Amino acid sequence: MSSKDIAFHHPVAFWLGCATVIAGVLAHLPMLVMAAPMHYHLAGMPMDNTMRIGMLLVPLGVLLAGYGLMPRMEQMRRTLRADRSPLPFHIADGVPLNREHWKLVTVLTIALAVDVMKPATIGFVMPGMSAEYGISTSTGGLLALSALIGTTVGSIVWGRLGDLFGRRATILLSALMFMGTSICGAMPAFGWNLLMCFMMGAAAGGMLPITFTLMAETIPTAHRGWLLVALGGIGTSAGYLLASGAATLFEPSYSWRALWLLNLPTGALIVFLNRYIPESPRFLALAGLEDQARAVLQKFSGGAVPLIPDVNHALETAQSQQHEPPRIGMRRLLRGRHAPITWGLMVCAIAWGLVNFGFLLWLPANLVKLGIDAHASSALLARSAILALPGIGIVVWFYQRWSSIRTLVLFIGLTALALLFFFAIDLTDVRVASITTVGTVALLLSISGVIATLIPYAAEIYPVHLRSSGAGLIAGSSKFGGILGAVLGVLGLFNHFMLSALLIALPMTAAAWMLARRGIETRGHGLEAIQDALAE
Repeated sequence: MSSKDIAFHHPVAFWLGCATVIAGVLAHLPMLVMAAPMHYHLAGMPMDNTMRIGMLLVPLGVLLAGYGLMPRMEQMRRTLRADRSPLPFHIADGVPLNREHWKLVTVLTIALAVDVMKPATIGFVMPGMSAEYGISTSTGGLLALSALIGTTVGSIVWGRLGDLFGRRATILLSALMFMGTSICGAMPAFGWNLLMCFMMGAAAGGMLPITFTLMAETIPTAHRGWLLVALGGIGTSAGYLLASGAATLFEPSYSWRALWLLNLPTGALIVFLNRYIPESPRFLALAGLEDQARAVLQKFSGGAVPLIPDVNHALETAQSQQHEPPRIGMRRLLRGRHAPITWGLMVCAIAWGLVNFGFLLWLPANLVKLGIDAHASSALLARSAILALPGIGIVVWFYQRWSSIRTLVLFIGLTALALLFFFAIDLTDVRVASITTVGTVALLLSISGVIATLIPYAAEIYPVHLRSSGAGLIAGSSKFGGILGAVLGVLGLFNHFMLSALLIALPMTAAAWMLARRGIETRGHGLEAIQDALAE
């Protein structure tokens, strides 16, 4: 069976939907071209009929293409069973990396870079947008809040969809929504930007955990850990680089609106590369599509997986497995055997969001309060960021060579210690710049290590029928921590440097204790073996 046989369940609907989305976006361009002599200033202009039709075409196209991605109704009605003939995942997990693996890694890195680029663009469009719409900085900040809420909702919803309809389908759905939200670059009113930014955030938040899930379920065991961590580090860095590069190249000539319009070609790029994005063989097997799953396994194993099932291995595996029908649902993550790890990861993710979107955002102002002038504070943070940058290599090495769970716990603990370090600085009234630099480097390195290992670990630890939902829940929790950090910042918590450092260190410490006590080692173990260990 070729990859074309498993491409789309309703290919006509999918490609017609893509064409409809593109037509809806293009319908907004004539008005934008007319505004070129005014440097693309559209604020306050009424929408013409062509734009109104385009706004209707975009959601229609997304729905149509989404239907094309969905499994056929008879497949959706199938009951998931645990008594199907096990597939030889152990063979595919033991092969060396080959050309097909590197194709997938490359495409998923591109997809993640595009994904990170979307919310990162907000910081570059806000000054020009605020000036054109005549809004205050605080009102413009609603754009970031809208996107952050969107990423939280998207991570959870997309995670659920990934377990229902497949990993590949949800990645392409995000790409379609990227294409549709490019009309944000032609909106004459700020309110429309808030809505589109929420939708863009939902698509971006949804794609991130799904890429890690698909990677975890396809890459051989020996290379899964370091590639997952490297995917996050390289994809995130490339995404911020793309956002800043696009702002430098296009914003001076075509205004801030060009940065939103880039959603169309970048989203279309992911759709164009869809032939290199296979469906997860483990998801296909769970859905009862053993033939298609075996075809994907054979493709990625270089033919090592036989087309004819190994009956003896199937019998041995079936006898060692518990015949409990797998149930899909968020409650399965929060109760029962998965609950201790889930709650530990959630507490860690929320605390990480508080640090990244709260404590660090207010750190420059608090350093000034400590007696370091504003210029020296900015230089200190820039120097600390550069010193912490090679830390991703350290994280990859620890995760791959030492232990996945102990690496995660280690960096959670280091984050708590770094926060307590700032608590001690404020408490003892120490104002030495070199000491503050050490604390800042430690904090930046440790929180980078936490997020670099948190989502990969979540993508490894859960069973196949909950893996996408679990990764999405943890990713959404980190964004919820960001929303909570923004709210607490407005309420003034981070003005109290010592208190805020202590309050965030407490849940970080609790998360480290919970995961050290109940976490499962994933390094060097197949996903099915991890699931068996968790069951025990």
